[in-house]
Amino acid sequence: MSDTKSRIDEIVKANDVVLYMKGTKEMPQCGFSSRVAGVLNYMGVDFADVNVLADEDIRQGIKDYSDWPTIPQLYVKGEFVGGCDIITEMTLSGELDTMFDTNGVSYDKDAANKIREANG
Repeated sequence: MSDTKSRIDEIVKANDVVLYMKGTKEMPQCGFSSRVAGVLNYMGVDFADVNVLADEDIRQGIKDYSDWPTIPQLYVKGEFVGGCDIITEMTLSGELDTMFDTNGVSYDKDAANKIREANG
């Protein structure tokens, strides 16, 4: 296993929720990363953020790791969930709530409902 893949694997498995993104959860550097980080922050999810702009090996490595061509990428309990469009759809349908519930990830259910109400 390459050093980069090992580093990614370690981060994904060491954290319940990880977002590989452009920028940080406090200062996203692209609209798609901002949307996913914003949803997670609003819902009060405790998540690790990895800024792919800070490390070119990670930026390419995460795409190879997941076999997914775009960033951001969300992982829950070591499993790749998806990118911005998928996370948006899952949030609006309630699937993300279910995934968090199933995996024991705490989040603000009222905040999740407010997102759906505002976009319904």
